Amino acid sequence: MRKIVLMMSMSLDGFIEGPDHDIDWHVVDDELHQYFNDQVRTMGGLLSGRVTHELMAGYWPTADAGPEASGPEAEFAGIWREIPKFVFSRTLERADWNTTIVREVTVERIRELTAQPGGDLALSGAHLAASFLRLDLVDAYHLCIHPVLIGRGTPLFPDADTRTRLELTGTRTFGNGVVLLRYTRNGRPRSGGSEEA
Repeated sequence: MRKIVLMMSMSLDGFIEGPDHDIDWHVVDDELHQYFNDQVRTMGGLLSGRVTHELMAGYWPTADAGPEASGPEAEFAGIWREIPKFVFSRTLERADWNTTIVREVTVERIRELTAQPGGDLALSGAHLAASFLRLDLVDAYHLCIHPVLIGRGTPLFPDADTRTRLELTGTRTFGNGVVLLRYTRNGRPRSGGSEEA
């Protein structure tokens, strides 16, 4: 069965975006971008919310088209175009680039996705991640901690009444100061229910 892997960049103080949805504090160089490429290439699909999907669709389809496009960024454009994408939205009417629209996050729907053959599914996006976390649908965490304190913004982890124990499965320090932490869940049964994205 495929796993749901939460892949996110965050500040040292726990935010995934600033108060105006800004991410200009991300420290991404070729080494880190190549790591992202290598990870996403092995995935069976990308799970995102509407806002994240529209941001990605507004840039990546043609990011390798210009003569100045090169390196890991240009490489990721091809990876993004080809990989299956699932965008969770109640309002989006259509989506291109190998994208399936899913109307809501439910345990049953996610189990259908994870039961299909292929690689694991990468989860991203502030609000969608919160929905998956509330329903206890995340199997693994790949968190890139950027060397910055931004003070306020959107936290990665919503308030919760439960405690989830994780096992550290790997770390990596990049030359730009970003630290990767990889965790897996402890194997507790998943909870039921549904969540609007």
